[in-house]
Amino acid sequence: MMRYPRYWTVIGLLLLTVVTLYRRGDGDHVPSSTPLDDFPVLVGNLASVSMPIDQEALAILGQGFFLNRIFTPPKLDPVEIKPPAGSEASGPVGLFIAYFPTQRTGQSIHSPQNCLPGSGWTFESSGTTDLTDASGHRSQVADYVIVNGDQRAEVLYWYQSHGRAIASDYKAKLYMLVDSIRYSRSDAALVRIVTPIQSSEQRGDAHERAVRFAERLIPMLPAYIPN
Repeated sequence: MMRYPRYWTVIGLLLLTVVTLYRRGDGDHVPSSTPLDDFPVLVGNLASVSMPIDQEALAILGQGFFLNRIFTPPKLDPVEIKPPAGSEASGPVGLFIAYFPTQRTGQSIHSPQNCLPGSGWTFESSGTTDLTDASGHRSQVADYVIVNGDQRAEVLYWYQSHGRAIASDYKAKLYMLVDSIRYSRSDAALVRIVTPIQSSEQRGDAHERAVRFAERLIPMLPAYIPN
């Protein structure tokens, strides 16, 4: 007899899921947002230039909206003191954002763990790092060092989903599924920051530079990637 309450509880949950999916329908709710093309050219004191994405890469990425820029520090006068390692002025920073308003049509965000090796990079180390923006909001993001020949680079990336920064590929997919049922939303974005580990610096210097940039960037994202 003790099994019956559990049985009816399971049946009730299944029925609730069916009703939820029926009411949800086939369409996604897509909040309005500012186009990525209008993203500011300045982040802190770093100015950017757009880098074209070739047609083959666009075909692989799918039907989303993309931003691919290189942010560089202002040129210093030769008599000025060299900027300290790890500062915003000590090296370039690459920013890539792939925003998908919906992932219900077979579109999905490509993980850097798949894309970067396809471009000739290998992963030297992996982990996570914590960010704290100017408002005190904390986020955890994926943190990698990648290598291609004699080139090394620091990479931070995360999935931006409804106000969350998600470091894990698997958690991002789980949140997408849950939010798709709860809110009829499957929109999300990948945010990737790459900065070279230059011969004149340590890995920690590049890491600090990437973190500084990310902490400036995060408060800017909700206008382009809806919370």
